[in-house]
Amino acid sequence: MSRARFLPSGRETDADGTLFDAARAAGLPVGNACGATGTCGRCWMTVVEGADNLSPEGALERRVKQDNRVPEGARLSCLVRVRGPVTVTAPYW
Repeated sequence: MSRARFLPSGRETDADGTLFDAARAAGLPVGNACGATGTCGRCWMTVVEGADNLSPEGALERRVKQDNRVPEGARLSCLVRVRGPVTVTAPYW
């Protein structure tokens, strides 16, 4: 199991799934209009540390990010699996 840290709150939680699930487990709101199915692009987070500890970006994530004008370097939390320690931030916290 890995740790996910969320800024600016500093909250941390064990992560054994998606970054979206970890944020929700930490009690943080996460934008989503698609029920975390990877189609709305609202759950994006910016990786501060540990980008290599996240699953690689796939074709669906690339397409949804482009279609929804997600900032360069951000990741869609509902499509990203945590594989090691990571620190992220999001505009809606």
